[in-house]
Amino acid sequence: MPEKRVPMRKCVGCGEMIGKKGALRIVRDKDGNISMDPTGKKSGRGAYICKDTACLSLAIKGKKLERSFKCRIPAEIYDLIEKELTEDK
Repeated sequence: MPEKRVPMRKCVGCGEMIGKKGALRIVRDKDGNISMDPTGKKSGRGAYICKDTACLSLAIKGKKLERSFKCRIPAEIYDLIEKELTEDK
């Protein structure tokens, strides 16, 4: 049997292509609410970030998540994302 193809996603922080399972998905739904999507199945605009706090720092510094979602992101959301990334380690 042929091997399964691994879906690749681009990290908004570092810009590297990573496997979908190795990334954390952040979602903005149609109401404008931003949340984390551990399952990868929530509907809405999604952005992926490596499971590394350095990539999150790059994304915050360059306002890359804000550019992806075309909206301002409150600091509380960044804090939640950072907490999730540090718990994974």
